[in-house]
Amino acid sequence: QVQLAESGGALVQVGGSLRLSCEASGSTFRFNGGGWFRQRPGEEREAVAFITPGGDSTYADSVKGRFTLSRDNAKNRQSLQMTSLKVEDTGVYYCNTFYNGTGYWGQGTQVTVSS
Repeated sequence: QVQLAESGGALVQVGGSLRLSCEASGSTFRFNGGGWFRQRPGEEREAVAFITPGGDSTYADSVKGRFTLSRDNAKNRQSLQMTSLKVEDTGVYYCNTFYNGTGYWGQGTQVTVSS
């Protein structure tokens, strides 16, 4: 089994920055890719960013140019650096990562952007 622990969610002002981290523990023998989803108030959960085992990243159009996803394979950790935050970025952010061919979810961390 693999367990994911997210951290970094906070209250931040419009235009500010925030860094989210997701660290995996347990049977992390093979990383098959992963990233972040978010669920904004009144909306369905949506994909935000994804990174492959080779380090290639893909972003949703709404965050492209503002968010950066990185991966530290040695520490089984992936981070989402968020800049130029908007009120629309408010929501619960979930780490979603595949290990050994199986997907795992974190419990979520709240990000609130206020004006």
